[in-house]
Amino acid sequence: MIAVITQRQQVKMAFDKIKVTNPIVEMDGDEMTRVIWKSIKDKLILPFLDLDIKYFDLGLPNRDATDDRITVESAEATLKYNVAIKCATITPDEGRVKEFNLKNMWKSPNGTIRNILNGTVFREPIICKNIPRLVSGWTKPICIGRHAFGDQYRATDTVIQGPGKLKLVFVPDGNNEKTEFEVFKFKGAGGVALSMYNTDESIQAFAEASMNTAYLKKWPLYLSTKNTILKKYDGRFKDIFQEVYETKWKSKFEAAGIWYEHRLIDDMVAYALKSEGGYVWACKNYDGDVQSDFLAQGFGSLGLMTSVLVCPDGKTIEAEAAHGTVTRHYRVHQKGGETSTNSIASIFAWSRGLAHRAKLDGNVKLLDFTTKLEASCIGAVQSGKMTKDLALLIHGPRVSRSQFLNTEEFIDAVAEELRARLSVKAKL
Repeated sequence: MIAVITQRQQVKMAFDKIKVTNPIVEMDGDEMTRVIWKSIKDKLILPFLDLDIKYFDLGLPNRDATDDRITVESAEATLKYNVAIKCATITPDEGRVKEFNLKNMWKSPNGTIRNILNGTVFREPIICKNIPRLVSGWTKPICIGRHAFGDQYRATDTVIQGPGKLKLVFVPDGNNEKTEFEVFKFKGAGGVALSMYNTDESIQAFAEASMNTAYLKKWPLYLSTKNTILKKYDGRFKDIFQEVYETKWKSKFEAAGIWYEHRLIDDMVAYALKSEGGYVWACKNYDGDVQSDFLAQGFGSLGLMTSVLVCPDGKTIEAEAAHGTVTRHYRVHQKGGETSTNSIASIFAWSRGLAHRAKLDGNVKLLDFTTKLEASCIGAVQSGKMTKDLALLIHGPRVSRSQFLNTEEFIDAVAEELRARLSVKAKL
């Protein structure tokens, strides 16, 4: 009997696993993204890579069981190994506390990790030619850098009951006299108050990361603030960015034909809408939170967005999906129903994390693999193989079942495309 070897088997036989010298940190997550995360590992990562994974289960039940210590440990491991790849996770509210019978309403794991790593989150669209953009003029990507430290996200806020004076007090170390500011005199029923901060060191690291990213991409850099209103607070961001630019980056930028410019946030939003893209936009923490979703939707979908946290050392990163845990799909999955969940952002979390590992290790084969993995995602979509959310953007609300793939079918399609791309080199 003659054995028939399929093309798929030939590709498998021709491909040897790529050895990844140093470990990566994996942070597992929740709900539907946890389901697709495992499928991505099993079908797109582990068959092709000999990889040492330091695994941390950041699923909400395990965060509760460990009193959220697991989140801190995963961030500490990231600082040790320099590369983390994170699945989307639940940030619990009152409803989730009841659903999971939690001991506490644990803080956002992303917030905890970002505060330990003290980095800048860079988000950038994944552009597929056949996916229509809401902002049609955006013909080039826009990379948004969110300063992931301080401001509203580490603020102290409170409800004020009744009349009285609100003061801001700074007590310096040593014997110097304290500095006191009267903020407001409440009358009547009271109101609300907020105190927030940032540090020169963190702002400087934000500036360095933003300028380094712009220089590597050879794109201009814009910083947006509201320094006309927050003259001291936002003015500090503006001054530090200008100082870092003048002392370290100006000559490099000019040689590369790019530039740095500060703009008011309202002016920058208006400019962004009428621009063609092709620049890095550095945002303060809250602005970056809001504008990154605005950009994602403008480019087509939150499911087509990369997200990488870059630490001040430029060596340590955490790559993640820019969306949530897709609870609605998970409820269907729990009941045994068919889902069509877009896994592209989660796949790109793996590709961007592994690409950074490749650059740190000088691993050319691994870098080539990550390039082909990303090309396989885009290639699948551009050949008409996509999940329902993307099919809706192309075909509208009357999209038929034949025009999209389910969750597993799409990952299988990417895997098939990846094997084909890898086999080309394997046959040479």
